[in-house]
Amino acid sequence: TEEPLQRSDALFVLAGTRVDRPLEAADLFAAGYAPRIVMTHQKPEPAFAEAARRGVHLPLDADIARDVLVQLGVTRDAIVIPPTIHDNTAQEAQTLRQLAVAGHWRRVIVVTSGYHLRRAALAIRRELAGTGVEVVMRRTRHDDEDPAHWWQHRSDVRAIWSELPKVVAYVCGLGAG
Repeated sequence: TEEPLQRSDALFVLAGTRVDRPLEAADLFAAGYAPRIVMTHQKPEPAFAEAARRGVHLPLDADIARDVLVQLGVTRDAIVIPPTIHDNTAQEAQTLRQLAVAGHWRRVIVVTSGYHLRRAALAIRRELAGTGVEVVMRRTRHDDEDPAHWWQHRSDVRAIWSELPKVVAYVCGLGAG
């Protein structure tokens, strides 16, 4: 579940969508909830390297998301994209910890998808334990998830079946690598 929004030091947008999550962050930024938006690079699909070898240069998802934010009025200097490539949410949580500790942040709003909230909260709160950084979890309003009727939509069923084993793994303490 989401927690009530509060003014924070940063909006941390978890990778996984090019537009849904960044759009939510842009709305929260415009509303004054935080002065910066942090996004992460996710590991690109293997064919990116082959495409580059053949002369095809594709933008990474974080670069596309950054461009969306800029077109929505977020200034480039308010967007932070660390260079680390992430393969999972726990790795993103490690990057968040590094940034939050270095920046002396007290509170962050984490933006993700609704079905991802529980697992993301587990990973991020576990990683930030002992830092004093408060986490506010926020679901993007810009996707078509329908948790109240998840069994009626194929995409919702697929999302739940994808998340379920990952939640179990994170509850068991797994996740980074």
